Amino acid sequence: MSKRVLILHGWGGSDFPHWQSHLACEVAKNYGCVSFPALPNPEFPLLLEWKSYLKEELTSFKPDIVVCHSLANILWFHLCHDGDIESVEKLYLVAPPRIDCDIPEIASFFGIAFPQKLYAKETLLITSTNDPYLDPKEADAMHQALNVKRMVIEEGGHINTQSGFGPWEWMNNEIVSRCRA
Repeated sequence: MSKRVLILHGWGGSDFPHWQSHLACEVAKNYGCVSFPALPNPEFPLLLEWKSYLKEELTSFKPDIVVCHSLANILWFHLCHDGDIESVEKLYLVAPPRIDCDIPEIASFFGIAFPQKLYAKETLLITSTNDPYLDPKEADAMHQALNVKRMVIEEGGHINTQSGFGPWEWMNNEIVSRCRA
């Protein structure tokens, strides 16, 4: 049985050629079940709108695997604090921003603590050594606070199109192989 993969973009979306759009295509191309929704108003997101949308998506799609990028990680943390979501098999937290980010357009998401429970049987935190939204010291603190497995990408920037992550072969292979398992 194929796994259900939910891919959640961050601020501004993850349109082609972002690695998340490639991942969605790879999962579908390999007969996987994927949902890659456009969250409401991605350029000027509001936490309450995104939370409401995601809660509905989780209820209707029932993912086994969730792949968060950037602001979607903070969105997931909020749902974890709310505590009314089902656990998933695998959670990927890719390039999360620091939890006290101060960008006005996304301010409604911040002022949050690390969750005690991530609602995932297995979690992988993926950070970069030069992410402008999470420096290495902050990434270390997040890793310790969440107490999950971690992968560090050298000079990976924000792990997005601007830092060279169009097709991301490692992630494509990781998710497609999990879908087949």
